[in-house]
Amino acid sequence: MGTRPDDLCALIDSVRKQDGDPVDIVVVGNGTPVTGVPDGVRTVDLPENLGIPGGRNVGIEAFGPAGTDVDVLLFLDDDGLLPNTDTAELCRRAFEADRELGIISFRIADPETGVTARRHVPRLRASDPMRSSRVTTFLGGANAVRTKVFAEVGGLPDEFFYAHEETDLAWRALDAGWAIDYRADMVLNHPTTSPARHATYHRMVARNRVWLARRNLPAPLVPVYVGVWLLLTLARRPSGEALKAWFGGFKEGWATPAGPRRPMKWRTVWRLTRLGRPPVI
Repeated sequence: MGTRPDDLCALIDSVRKQDGDPVDIVVVGNGTPVTGVPDGVRTVDLPENLGIPGGRNVGIEAFGPAGTDVDVLLFLDDDGLLPNTDTAELCRRAFEADRELGIISFRIADPETGVTARRHVPRLRASDPMRSSRVTTFLGGANAVRTKVFAEVGGLPDEFFYAHEETDLAWRALDAGWAIDYRADMVLNHPTTSPARHATYHRMVARNRVWLARRNLPAPLVPVYVGVWLLLTLARRPSGEALKAWFGGFKEGWATPAGPRRPMKWRTVWRLTRLGRPPVI
């Protein structure tokens, strides 16, 4: 977003210090010009903010159609930092060892406390962030994706702009037979912040939950998934202003086009269930 130049340069430096072959770096300026980056770093300046998925899709295409000029792409938030120099090599080994593996979700840790927030562990059983496992989604700002996944199932949903775009891609990848791993040993340092700091958070979260279900779930599960999240939201007792924004987004999710509908197979529903997160929550 162009507001953290020092953090961005520190992140780039941490990528350049990775063991093994050099990592090609592209910085996308999402509605802002990219300035002050080191020599050799490619940049793409977008005239407007396309949102998180739109900006990342532009970054993918910077590495050829669907990113296929390379085997794997890392996605790192501009205020993150790779504290270890072996992360890229760990990624290479993981993908080489497991041809079914399509996406790796890194562990996010606060740089000062070392704590990994529960919401940063992409599974329901999140009490032990140091346990690696197969999962059903991933963290958008700290991950690695095999580019064959994009070539096969497409990129992130541009229209989501912010929130749940990772789960949309994850469900499509799982439906195509790919696997997703959460790896506790692959770490991105990132300050612990609340997603609700974004002004449109509650509206986007609600709208995109509905779109996610409408796009990806078998018809009988759509009302179940949306209904469960409605009840969970009410149980969390948000403020009146937040609840008003949430219901505005909820209504928008039903009233506006959700994009192409490609419901997952029932065997994928069962696969998600066996992984510990049936697609109703």
